[in-house]
Amino acid sequence: MKFLGIDYGTKRIGLATSDGGGSMAFPHSTVKAGPGALAAIDELIQKEGVEKIVLGESHNFKGEANAVMEDIAEFKKDLEELTQLPVVYEAEFLSSAAAARQYEGDFGRGEKPSQEKLDASAAAVILQSYLDKNKK
Repeated sequence: MKFLGIDYGTKRIGLATSDGGGSMAFPHSTVKAGPGALAAIDELIQKEGVEKIVLGESHNFKGEANAVMEDIAEFKKDLEELTQLPVVYEAEFLSSAAAARQYEGDFGRGEKPSQEKLDASAAAVILQSYLDKNKK
């Protein structure tokens, strides 16, 4: 089964895909949030043969839904309606920080990975967490 991982953001949406067996997650790309984002994601789903979507669920340090969670819930509903695929939540707590740590040492002094790479990598962290929890 092929999965799509999503790190929802108000500016960019990070995307990651799994291998065909659903065991490894790989950063894919980002799309600009707003009009056209859902269509771009649906196009990727069709192209990659995605069968299930894993969407990052955003909480604060107390474990409560944070300000962006309302937008994520609406996005989930729209995504389910458009794609007719199951969309499940996976906690995204500190996924961006984990993605940034993966790049430590890969860049020279003063260089940093692009925000697009970090967003796609955060989506891969979310997706890999889900895949690891649901191994058969």
